[in-house]
Amino acid sequence: MYSFKNDYSEGAHPRILNALIETNFEQEDGYGEDRYTQKAVDLLKERIGREDIDIHLIAGGTQTNLIAISSFLRPHEAAIAANTGHIFTHETGAIEATGHKILTVEVDDGKLTPLHIKQILDFHTDEHMVKPKLVYISNSTEIGTIYKKSELEQLSEFCRKNNLILYMDGARLGSALCSTENDLTLNDIAALVDAFYIGGTKNGALIGEALVICRESLKEDFRFHMKQKGALLAKGRLLGIQFLELFRDNLFFDLAMNANIVADMLKQELVNANFKFLTHSPSNQIFPILPNSLITELQSRYSFHIWEKVDSDYSAIRLVTSWGTKEEVVLAFIHDLRTFQNA
Repeated sequence: MYSFKNDYSEGAHPRILNALIETNFEQEDGYGEDRYTQKAVDLLKERIGREDIDIHLIAGGTQTNLIAISSFLRPHEAAIAANTGHIFTHETGAIEATGHKILTVEVDDGKLTPLHIKQILDFHTDEHMVKPKLVYISNSTEIGTIYKKSELEQLSEFCRKNNLILYMDGARLGSALCSTENDLTLNDIAALVDAFYIGGTKNGALIGEALVICRESLKEDFRFHMKQKGALLAKGRLLGIQFLELFRDNLFFDLAMNANIVADMLKQELVNANFKFLTHSPSNQIFPILPNSLITELQSRYSFHIWEKVDSDYSAIRLVTSWGTKEEVVLAFIHDLRTFQNA
């Protein structure tokens, strides 16, 4: 039974495990003040092309979103998100638990536009409502779509004109940046958003996300927020060593590229078999629409999420490939798909 449920079922890339073993008996300062974390931060700044940014390593995506958003907002301020946004659908009310409402807007492709945001601003006009302040986007999105540079530029211009904070969830940023349709760089993102994070958990690390704060006014006292919310790890070296290994050469992008390549293999076979898709996804998540009978057959050998029912006979499933997904597994899935389809 092979799982296409997510891109974090595997442990970590062997190079990361080896780096952790090799440094295991070294004594280092705690709470992210060790040599490895400092080197990782310096390396990330070099890769992003900016020295005037703050970088903090945090264990997981939900924790990163919770700490960042709650620290950036004042008590009466709210976040704007697509109705598919992770902070709205899959984080157990973490943002709301910090006292900040999430204002959602219906989208077709997982992406926000200035028009979507304007609808929220036009409705929230006075102090009798929460004040929209932060715009939350994901790249790639929760349904596998990616932001193009022109789209992010439009969002950035609108947010700055309206004094809004633009925040990007980068849990799958590696996949987005390595998509054949991508035209963004890390430097572009740092120039256009106020904060974002680079996801390691879903791209070869055991744990870890690198939060990048670009706007000066958001930087103050951030380590206080991390400590208060349990994110300032005593053994912060564990995160630093992993990001140093991911970015000391092209490993981070090589791993993301693998996830995309095998996803595209799956996609092309499904296209050739004349199946339709719930959304156009150029990343490592694909959403084919299959007959329910075929889905049942596939579930005997593979695990995946049934995303939504399309009608009484068809449903959209989500297939997620990872940095560790091997080509032979994809070929086996394709073989079984053909066999079950023709049975």
